[in-house]
Amino acid sequence: MKVVLQHLTKIFPSRNKKDKSAEVVAVNDFNLEIPDGKLIGLLGPSGCGKSTTLYMISGLQAPSNGKIFFGDDDVTALAPENRGIGLVFQNYALYPHMTVQQNILFPLQNLKGENRLSKEEMLTRAYEVAKLVQIDEYMDRKPSELSGGQQQRVAIARALVKMPRVLLLDEPLSNLDARLRLQTREEIRRIQRDTQITTIFVTHDQEEAMSISDFIVVMKLGVIMQTGKPQWVYDDPANLFVAKFLGTPPINVFTGSVRGGALYIGEEEVLSVPGVEDQDVYVGVRPEGFLLDENGGLSCAISGIDVMGRDVSVVSTNANSLNPVVRSIISADEMGKISGESVKFNLKPHKVFLFNKETEQRVYFGEQMAAHEAMVAQMAEEGQNYVTHEGPLPREADDAAKEEVSVPVKKGFLAKIKEKFKKPKDEQPETAEETPESAEEPSESVEEPQAESAKENAPEGEQTDKEG
Repeated sequence: MKVVLQHLTKIFPSRNKKDKSAEVVAVNDFNLEIPDGKLIGLLGPSGCGKSTTLYMISGLQAPSNGKIFFGDDDVTALAPENRGIGLVFQNYALYPHMTVQQNILFPLQNLKGENRLSKEEMLTRAYEVAKLVQIDEYMDRKPSELSGGQQQRVAIARALVKMPRVLLLDEPLSNLDARLRLQTREEIRRIQRDTQITTIFVTHDQEEAMSISDFIVVMKLGVIMQTGKPQWVYDDPANLFVAKFLGTPPINVFTGSVRGGALYIGEEEVLSVPGVEDQDVYVGVRPEGFLLDENGGLSCAISGIDVMGRDVSVVSTNANSLNPVVRSIISADEMGKISGESVKFNLKPHKVFLFNKETEQRVYFGEQMAAHEAMVAQMAEEGQNYVTHEGPLPREADDAAKEEVSVPVKKGFLAKIKEKFKKPKDEQPETAEETPESAEEPSESVEEPQAESAKENAPEGEQTDKEG
């Protein structure tokens, strides 16, 4: 089932009805076409709008604007139960008092009308799906008797048993440990290939998205930053955000400049970049983009060496690096070439990305533009649209404007509170900060007259007794 999202927008209203400026645009003018039978990864940091997008597709949240199509059917206003979707939540949402079999059967038991199945048909389909996700041996157990990975499979089976047109997964692996996460994501990929159901997978883990997705959608603040096959997006990031978000270890970013067709990091000429105008740039270098060379152009001070079996990660520093350390992955065979406290590198041109310092958009050089155009053309042949965002992000501008407005409002409110509880001047003692030397004088000047007046007014006998 092909899924098409047209100008999809979600705005959460302000809690203060009088202050409309506090509205939050969670998803902003989202346009995407998801091909039939593909597994798509919605990827981005927390708060980027990926789960909100998923919930609008499912029907759990109504879009503020835009349309959603399943094939040729406009499902924008359709209730979730009528969309033909299977939804797997982050926390599984299994019924604890039911067995695995009862959990899987539950969606089928709620079907009505012509879609209603007989008990035999329900049981047959439940066991078929359970066998597909490899939990058919645990049908009589309850969720509390299963491991996290097994519970996740039950949740997937419950979503698949209705034969959905679209399967939606909301960070389904985040509650699993590392080993189970790896195993379960491989199972999800296998199940999707076996069923050929169009699947949308939400995650903030770029390794998960890149390992199982047919193509990924990288998001930031409700906007699509780039779409494409995982490896294509990794090899050809459209902007600095995408380059930094994808990759483990992360990309190394330096401040640099282009002068006379040459790239400089600091005062060192590190690479020829023909066709690029003179300008200040950010230089992104993938960890695998370094070549050890005693005559190399880039100098770094060694901090340490991490041996990772067949590879070695050289940890170093450079004054022009925006990262705390520079990580360079080289072959273990080259480890013997490292000596002393410094190291020099040459750079692989296809692993070096330049970004405009003002806009953070990609600046292509050499053969990179031809490779980029070939990638976009191939995506078009495969029925995928290359989507990227240029210019400032709308929510960043909104947040900046709100911050400018909110600061004086907060100050004014605090000032009113202080004024309300402020004591009159004649009741306020002088503070030690204002008169440090005379801080104790008022108390003495007050106590002594009181004492003298007490002595004067007291009877003579009492005065003598007290003095004695």
